[in-house]
Amino acid sequence: MTNLDNLYGVFNRISGIYSQVPITNNPLKMFASVDEAKSFFHTDAALAVHNECCTELLWALEGSTQLKRTMAFGIKKNDKEEVHWADQFNLRKNQLMNKNQWAKNIYTFKIVKSHLL
Repeated sequence: MTNLDNLYGVFNRISGIYSQVPITNNPLKMFASVDEAKSFFHTDAALAVHNECCTELLWALEGSTQLKRTMAFGIKKNDKEEVHWADQFNLRKNQLMNKNQWAKNIYTFKIVKSHLL
């Protein structure tokens, strides 16, 4: 579940589409649900970072082989000393990526202008 820190607004909305990278002699995975796609692309730890750091978070299938994500971040309090949710997301994402614990499978990610929110 996402955090509820929206008292001071929600910022840094970004959307993108995860696409599988074709591997010789292996067909693309066809997803039956959003949860199946999320688990294909991300580790449980990565999904936890999304759920804990995002104030708004929506996922949707794009066709049957891609996953779209829209996320945005609130701030805990109006304090310059506070590490805001967007910064925490990037920090924790980078920590997991450096340990090769962010993605389960190879993918490309393309930022798009159309949001799910």
